[in-house]
Amino acid sequence: MRKFPKPVVVTSKCFEFDACRYNAVMIPNNFVQKLEPFVKFVPVCPEVEIGLGVPRDVIRVVEVKGKKLLVQPTTGKEVSKSMYKFADGFLNSLDSVEGFILKSRSPSCGINNAKVFPDADNPVPIGKGPGLFAEKVLEKYPGVAIEDEGRLLNYNIREHFLTKLYTLARFREVKKKNTAKSLIEFQSDNKYIFMSYSQREMRALGRIAANQSQLPIEEVISEYEKHLQIALSNHPQRSTHINTLMHGLGYFSKKLTSKEKSYFLTLLENYRNAKIPLSALLSVLESWIIKYDVEYLARQTFFAPYPGELVEISDSDKGRA
Repeated sequence: MRKFPKPVVVTSKCFEFDACRYNAVMIPNNFVQKLEPFVKFVPVCPEVEIGLGVPRDVIRVVEVKGKKLLVQPTTGKEVSKSMYKFADGFLNSLDSVEGFILKSRSPSCGINNAKVFPDADNPVPIGKGPGLFAEKVLEKYPGVAIEDEGRLLNYNIREHFLTKLYTLARFREVKKKNTAKSLIEFQSDNKYIFMSYSQREMRALGRIAANQSQLPIEEVISEYEKHLQIALSNHPQRSTHINTLMHGLGYFSKKLTSKEKSYFLTLLENYRNAKIPLSALLSVLESWIIKYDVEYLARQTFFAPYPGELVEISDSDKGRA
């Protein structure tokens, strides 16, 4: 049975952990509830941490001459420096982190949809952007899995988030071991995931792991991590999934009957036309992996990138796209 490391995930504390929102409520979140046994959560409320209290008057992101400020209109407090100072200290204190789940539209935690106002008293926003805490998160950790609770309601976004989260957690284990053997095994076991995201980066990662220049392992792992983050930066496409599935099918080309091959190719066309989910093809391939005992494919994280208990397609009947 596949073992999964526990990713470190920073989350807005108002999700399930504390009634610390401005109106002194806690926000129920099914995804955070479900995820809790499988990750190490680090809950934080930046607004409470800078002394704004609970309950508290609302704060706003205000842009003045191109500079973003965090202002509490009712009191006139300007807490930008306090927020930036806290964010820097908090983020620098983290030993490792693979992901963030932050409160959408929050002036502190919103990733890209916090309202921006021209001044503290004007109720009409002039745009949207990251909250001040989230701004620092994006600056310091651009390569990790970062989402808000609203976007995570979408199946495909959630799938990408979890895949990235657990891939980065597995890579953390490689960095701890700091050996060429662990890096090569990681590259081998995750090759199909990389193929489904980016063939170009998959090849780049393979070249780096091979280390034909005999560079020190610390340099190799550092360079590998850069390309790993690039590889996982965009969602996989239906076309790249199809290419990956065809590679998997190749392992059984001499073992399957013509009817079995035809059946799989028909499923592939149905998937190409968005008529069935990816899971339908994965199930067929997995049954053949077991039947023909193909160890290399059995080790591929592509078939189970994260714990099965987290699989949920409640917002769609299409599954993995």
